[in-house]
Amino acid sequence: MDKSQFISPYDLQKDTWDEMYTNDLKLRQQYETINNYLNSTSIEELSKKEELSKQLFINEGVTFTVYNDSKGIEKIFPFDIIPRIITSKEWSKIESGIKQRITALNLFIKDIYNEQFILKDGIIPPELIYSCPYFLREMKGVVPPFDIYVHITGVDLIRNTDGEFYVLEDNLRTPSGVSYMLENREISKRIFPGILPMCNVLSVSSYPNILYENLKSCSHQDNPNVVLLTPGIYNSAYYEHTTLARLMGIELVEGSDLVVKDHVVYMKTTFGLKRVDVIYRRVDDDFLDPMEFNANSVLGVAGIMSAYRKGNVVIVNAPGTGVADDKAVYTFVPDMIRYYLNEEPILKNIQTYQLGKPDELKYVKKHINKMVIKKTDGSGGYGMLMGHEASEQEIKEYLDNVDKNPAAFIAQPILKLSTTPCFIDGQLSPRCVDLRPFAVYGRNGIEICPGGLTRVALKKGSLVVNSSQGGGSKDTWVIK
Repeated sequence: MDKSQFISPYDLQKDTWDEMYTNDLKLRQQYETINNYLNSTSIEELSKKEELSKQLFINEGVTFTVYNDSKGIEKIFPFDIIPRIITSKEWSKIESGIKQRITALNLFIKDIYNEQFILKDGIIPPELIYSCPYFLREMKGVVPPFDIYVHITGVDLIRNTDGEFYVLEDNLRTPSGVSYMLENREISKRIFPGILPMCNVLSVSSYPNILYENLKSCSHQDNPNVVLLTPGIYNSAYYEHTTLARLMGIELVEGSDLVVKDHVVYMKTTFGLKRVDVIYRRVDDDFLDPMEFNANSVLGVAGIMSAYRKGNVVIVNAPGTGVADDKAVYTFVPDMIRYYLNEEPILKNIQTYQLGKPDELKYVKKHINKMVIKKTDGSGGYGMLMGHEASEQEIKEYLDNVDKNPAAFIAQPILKLSTTPCFIDGQLSPRCVDLRPFAVYGRNGIEICPGGLTRVALKKGSLVVNSSQGGGSKDTWVIK
């Protein structure tokens, strides 16, 4: 291992891919510049940079919400100052794999709401789709402009022990986290001045402009009016909503700010009603239109679905896209790629067991200590069972719940997520990470921001990276 100022040796985890070091503790080439910087900077100075990053997050109001925390739900988003670095060769494969995946998923969504060829050909069981809570019968026969359903995607990737990236899940409904990616980069520029150019790090700052241009391109209008629809200040991602609206220069609106007249959506202004052409919505399907979905919703807009079906407004992402990021449907994405594109998947899925199948349920129960079980419609790290950490009583209670409706659960082997160095208590210590790159799909194709949000499990030994479950994030550098 290279000479280091850090007192404790870097504690590589067994059978785990480390992003910075090889198994014999040799430094990976892409980390040479940052490693030299760390070793030439005192621990006291690095600690000051860590404190500065915390202060900058506080000053910017970069927060997230933990709904089940009795001590107060607003939290400052934890940030680790050591960047996660990805080579251009690695990124090229990630980028190609995500484009392939989104193309297939978009074709799948169009298919199941129209001709349903993939069901008729027996590639996917029809009952899996019709029982999915995110399948909207209200979308049957509805085709959005330019056949684009999935405008914005966040694909969660993990790197396994073989060094390859695998897709953990697809986030197609209202994917969040991009504002933290942008803020992390701004923090890095402040605490590591000059280092990013030395490393030839690709920029992420153009994302808001790319997003805005692609949102405009989804409308047939020459100069469409674009707004961002938020559920309001109590939503966990409200900081992100305000940030994106500000950076794109568009109005941030709530449901009460919009009204539908003659199947056209208008925004209320001090000068009267102003037509809205594109709505980047961060409101879930169930709350989007009280006339068609949840009648008690005050977050959406009455009649917005009728305006959408008439083609008078574009909703981003299209209603009903959640059927493609259901965890049970995830199993079939490689089949979708082969079916629609006649290609082999560039990025692999993780082995997934559908507990609605008796043989697979039996297998999972037998190997429960090596499995993680998730709800097919779950998110945020909630409602999971980590078999290797749970007590016998917790396993029994969870499986009793599974037995009531096995089809509502999937299981996956507990994988060894890759680790990266984190600056913790004045030392470099490995922690598990995943990666969420963000893709935007518009009239001119799919664009992927070079980097994404690296989420890190800050608790030692933890595999759960979700911020609501004790995780944090770090800047992601894709180098040329």
